[in-house]
Amino acid sequence: MTPLKWSYLNNVPEDQIVLLQSALGVDRLVARLLVQRGVTSFEAAKNFFRPTRELLHDPFLMSDMEAAVARLHRAVESQEKILIYGDYDVDGTTSVALVYSLLRNLGVKCSYYIPDRNTEGYGVSAAGIDHANEVGATLVIALDLGIKAMEMVRKAAALGIDFIICDHHLPEENLPAAVAVLDPKRPDCPYPFKELSGCGIGFKLMQAYTMRHADPEIVFEFADLVAVSIASDIVAVTGENRVLTAIGLKKLNEKPCHGLNALLKIAGVKKELDVNSVVFTLGPRINAAGRVAHAHSAVELLVAQQEEEADELAASLNSKNTERRIHDLSITEEAMAMIDSDENLRNASATVVYKETWHKGVIGIVASRLLEKYYRPTIVLTLSNGKITGSARSINGFDLHAAIESCADLLEKFGGHRYAAGLTLDPAKLEPFRQRFEKIVAASLTEDMRIPVIEIDAVVEPDELNMKYLRIQKQMAPFGPGNLQPVFELKNVSVYGVPTLAKERHLRLAVGAEHSPHRFSAVCFDRPDLLETASSGAPLNIVFHLEENTWNGVTSLQLRLKDICRA
Repeated sequence: MTPLKWSYLNNVPEDQIVLLQSALGVDRLVARLLVQRGVTSFEAAKNFFRPTRELLHDPFLMSDMEAAVARLHRAVESQEKILIYGDYDVDGTTSVALVYSLLRNLGVKCSYYIPDRNTEGYGVSAAGIDHANEVGATLVIALDLGIKAMEMVRKAAALGIDFIICDHHLPEENLPAAVAVLDPKRPDCPYPFKELSGCGIGFKLMQAYTMRHADPEIVFEFADLVAVSIASDIVAVTGENRVLTAIGLKKLNEKPCHGLNALLKIAGVKKELDVNSVVFTLGPRINAAGRVAHAHSAVELLVAQQEEEADELAASLNSKNTERRIHDLSITEEAMAMIDSDENLRNASATVVYKETWHKGVIGIVASRLLEKYYRPTIVLTLSNGKITGSARSINGFDLHAAIESCADLLEKFGGHRYAAGLTLDPAKLEPFRQRFEKIVAASLTEDMRIPVIEIDAVVEPDELNMKYLRIQKQMAPFGPGNLQPVFELKNVSVYGVPTLAKERHLRLAVGAEHSPHRFSAVCFDRPDLLETASSGAPLNIVFHLEENTWNGVTSLQLRLKDICRA
């Protein structure tokens, strides 16, 4: 594994820590963590620790919301056929499930459509427009896509089909000529929170619609779907997303919809879910449908109205996830062997690998795995319908989208953001693209960017780590981008007993400081490389999350190690 650089979050003003500590009556460590997160007053702390639905913004603050609600209501009143159209990933399928289920519960007749990843690709497709026309739809609600669908929206309009677009991706200079374009990232949109997921924007549309034409409480019945989308799409868990995640996790842990409940049962989940467990249990299983088959089956599961039906669909989806895992592990191994055996690939500034037989549905996962091992901008490419298509992932601080955009003349299409993107090109352009991309990365990648960074919130003393603090830390959840679980450092700790490796992969040890009676069990997953340092007998500095561990009915503090080094 690439060695980590330890970085310390900027010190915050001491006077702010003292004032907040006094206002809240909390320990200094808690006050420091809150100020680091922008919480500097009693009122801000109350909202942070108690994210309630009253903190949600008025959906009508979003540009075009009035027009969207008016057009939807006209369609409902006139009994027009409505098509709910969404992307094939978790955000898209949860979006479709939310809007479709809510409208169905209101007695509205509608259907849904998910494009095929392999034959149609991302976005609003010509095949999707043809389908809308064939089923007689006169209104399409596009979710988690559509912000760049200028041509497809024009094609639909010529057939008498209107569009309401709900998207959260960056728009281009011109917007599609839809009835309404709901996207807080529009430069002219005054909506106070810009980082909603695609499903979050679908939620706001349904919130606005029910405020005018139904019981506004019913939209919260689908908050579990919004929480799954926020967690799986890796959007910021701050502001309105934090509120939606908190509400959604409560619903998910108490009374999830039949589809999510069936997935939780088949995954064997018994503990309370948080953002992290959603990402690793529900997200991959929902995503698997669109990766190895068709994402229509994921929506079918999420809108299931009977427990038996949901259990059957979840079993099918789980088998697709197993198939997905087989594909992605074998392709990852093949790609790593390709890199390790080629001096040019080994020493390159960027990873660009291609094989025409790789499964298109898993190359994004493979790119993430390669990024983790080699830590450099990464593109994994395969052949699909006569074109080379790929997924790209980036390292901290490097603008991947800008680098790909510099190769735009060699590409047929591309899209994404700073840290993840997709692209399509003609096979004849592969080598020119590979060479130019490598040149761009080599010219702009700094030495600092080449080292993965672990950010440390605070250097602590053993006495500060106790159950009282942990109870408060739990209330700082939900954790995620923008509000990450605190990372601490303990200096000059000693190892007690003999460190061991569980399953030859996971480091386990006991640590403590000589000046403190506290001893902590510690675990570091998938870091067998640290065994030698842990066994050296030298004092250590360790970086970790604090968590609780329950074994045989006894609950104790545990350190989830992220890295160690000699003191």
